[in-house]
Amino acid sequence: MTFRYDFAPTPFGDALVVFSDEGIVRFDLSESADLTVPWLLEDISARLREVPVPDPGAADELAHLLVEYFAGTPIRFDEHVRLDWRLIEGFHRSALQTINTIEWGETMSYGEVAVLAGSPGAARAVGTACRMTPFSIIVPVHRVVRANGSPGQYGAHPEQKRYLLDLEQ
Repeated sequence: MTFRYDFAPTPFGDALVVFSDEGIVRFDLSESADLTVPWLLEDISARLREVPVPDPGAADELAHLLVEYFAGTPIRFDEHVRLDWRLIEGFHRSALQTINTIEWGETMSYGEVAVLAGSPGAARAVGTACRMTPFSIIVPVHRVVRANGSPGQYGAHPEQKRYLLDLEQ
């Protein structure tokens, strides 16, 4: 298996995109590519047991989709790009696959996702799955909100979650 990476621009900065032969393995938003990319690549390499190689242009299709998405076009990324789920398993994977069905402009609470993913009462585990997602934005974890309707966190960037929710309204 060959793993490669490229970058895709977003309003939050360039995202690191790691590909396998089967699809996108990881889409990671980071604040500063200079500071976080080496660490992310080291972490991903350890998890994949192989070092991804640079592949300029590999993310071009995804970058085009992101431009459309951030222009306000409802995009279901999984209808256009393949996802390789190898970095997430068990209930977290079930939760993320459930989240992937939440439509543009809709939200669901952590508890509702837990029920639909087959584990009522596992709302905190849904939150962990959202935090650990290898597919930020592509799997719309930003559409998962607290039971009271407030947005909650988005990693360390709740303002990004608010931005994405406002974009989709």
